[in-house]
Amino acid sequence: VQLQASGGGLVQAGGSLRLSCAASEGILSSYEMGWFRQAPGKGREFVAGLSWSGGRTYYADSVKGRFTISRDNAKNTVYLQMNSLKPEDTAVYYCTADSNLDMIYDYWGQGTLVTVSS
Repeated sequence: VQLQASGGGLVQAGGSLRLSCAASEGILSSYEMGWFRQAPGKGREFVAGLSWSGGRTYYADSVKGRFTISRDNAKNTVYLQMNSLKPEDTAVYYCTADSNLDMIYDYWGQGTLVTVSS
């Protein structure tokens, strides 16, 4: 399983970014997909998840209403649309996959850095 995240960068508070995660063919419809983040000096934090069927999404309270996780099966890509960004959203964001559907994410891509300036 390969996961390749991209789309990070520097944005002002209140702005938007869309992260992309290119995944190995076929896993989006079989695995739970998720995004985690790790801020400087802090542990990894769950951000958003998407069920294998695509029918359920779930979010951390800190991003609910601002972030949206989605996927494009034809492109084997998962997205994280981030709106109304805040300086506290600054972190390295990781794309992840849960192959056993047990909410334990066993595949991780490399991170992409998001920096939100105030």
